[in-house]
Amino acid sequence: MERLKNWLWSIVRFVLIAGLSFIILYPILQKISTAIKHQSDLYSPIVVWIPETYTLENIKNAISIMNYWDTLLNTFLLAGVTTLLTAASCALAGYAFARLLRSKVSKILFAGVILTILVPPTTILIPMYMNLREFSMFGIIPLLTGDSVNLLDSYWPFILTSMTANSLKAGLFIFIFTQFFRGIPKAIEEAAYIDGAGVGTTFFRIMLPNAIPAIVTVILFSFVWQWNDSFYTTTYLTSSNVMATQLSSLPYNLQILLDGGEAGSTDPFYLSMVQDTGILLSILPLIIMYLFVQKYFVQSIERTGVVG
Repeated sequence: MERLKNWLWSIVRFVLIAGLSFIILYPILQKISTAIKHQSDLYSPIVVWIPETYTLENIKNAISIMNYWDTLLNTFLLAGVTTLLTAASCALAGYAFARLLRSKVSKILFAGVILTILVPPTTILIPMYMNLREFSMFGIIPLLTGDSVNLLDSYWPFILTSMTANSLKAGLFIFIFTQFFRGIPKAIEEAAYIDGAGVGTTFFRIMLPNAIPAIVTVILFSFVWQWNDSFYTTTYLTSSNVMATQLSSLPYNLQILLDGGEAGSTDPFYLSMVQDTGILLSILPLIIMYLFVQKYFVQSIERTGVVG
């Protein structure tokens, strides 16, 4: 019976792993197949995965239309800066909730942080948009300059929200840091205080070095989510060359390139083919990055789960 149970469990585990792998890999493999297909293969009944005519024309068109290399650099800078600022601000907030704030008010504030994880971002989009379009910093800017500042179509919305621990998924990151810092023994901090260290010194020299797994987890999640974000990026940025805005305008720009933008004159299936190629190019840097950091990512997840 024991051997039968182990055999059945092996089958179930294999089916689960194969199913999850199929769900994850199928879209990527499909886009790779689409990227190297010729337009004529769209209507060939015998072509499903392997093209009859291989071509790099789709990739060349996508790179040209998306201004890919400049877009790649801008996206790296945007995702990198927001990731570092988010990790720093969320680590400070998490340490404050874990060690410094002990009143009932802090519990209410922490409940508010948890609530931000559950609230859909669309519910606060309009007030955020209006605040950034007429940014006044509590009325200080109009007092000095006579008018508010429009921060839209710039990187300032991402920088300000990241600095204030209010960026994309910041509530989840604060929760991760809070739980991790709570899992670190208080004796370590007390020993630092006895040696004369203050709160700042204890945080930067004792707590942060012990929180490397949580930091790695937050940095990786924040970078990937910011890279893939299209909701906030297309709302705050309309003319900047980043992946989200370039992908959203790729079919229209391709139509202009091919036939001057005449409606209906370009094959819509071919437009979809080039857009899929652009999506593949946009996720390719993340796939390459994952191949190099997967070891550290898995270790950080394990440490965060055990210690936090």
